[in-house]
Amino acid sequence: MSKQPVRDVENLTPAVSGKLDDAGPSETEIADYLQNNIDFFERHAALLTKLKLPHSRGNATVSLVERQVSALRDKNQSLESRLRELIDVARSNDVLAAKIHRLACRLVRARSAATLLDSMETSLREDFGASEWLLLLAPSRQTGFSGIDSRHLRLIDANATELKMFDTLFESARPRCGQIRDSQRDFLFGAGTVEIGSAALVPLGREAGFGLLAIGSPDAQRFHPTMSTDFLARIGDLVSEAVAAA
Repeated sequence: MSKQPVRDVENLTPAVSGKLDDAGPSETEIADYLQNNIDFFERHAALLTKLKLPHSRGNATVSLVERQVSALRDKNQSLESRLRELIDVARSNDVLAAKIHRLACRLVRARSAATLLDSMETSLREDFGASEWLLLLAPSRQTGFSGIDSRHLRLIDANATELKMFDTLFESARPRCGQIRDSQRDFLFGAGTVEIGSAALVPLGREAGFGLLAIGSPDAQRFHPTMSTDFLARIGDLVSEAVAAA
């Protein structure tokens, strides 16, 4: 960066520690000068101990060096805090990835539609703490599941009017989290049978052609609209492949 023409240093230094007079340089000019001459305080090191700044935590004054050290310490603490947050997120993602891996292994081992449902029940209950969930399947995927009696399975015609309430979900073909309408809750989990504070709805198959996986929780904050749905999408892909092979 090119340096600006240097004015007489003695004319600049009073403005740093005292009030500006009308004939002197403006604060902007001083700031620009120091910005373009970053070695200024190396050439005038004595000024660092003479300049005094208000202490950020009281009425006392500190030298510029002390203020810089304090600012760097605060910045370091902020960076450390951010690093801890990133490490916590990474650890949480590792734990979640391990749970999805166990689900995938269970689905691979399933040899029938019945054992597939059992595998899903085990993973969703033990690994994801989901006791309320439903696999809703369209007719083209009913073959292997016909005759199975389970509260976690429902076979429904693709033209059923009840599915209209999920049109926007199917159109997006992406998982959705948050509170659901009473009509959706009652249809999926039963009217007045369980308390559902929030839910995750996961479309299954290409363009949601297989149906959906609904997971409910009594905790209103368990599934919230701002949470990432990437892992739910992966679960949906795994379940879709398993349903197609059942």
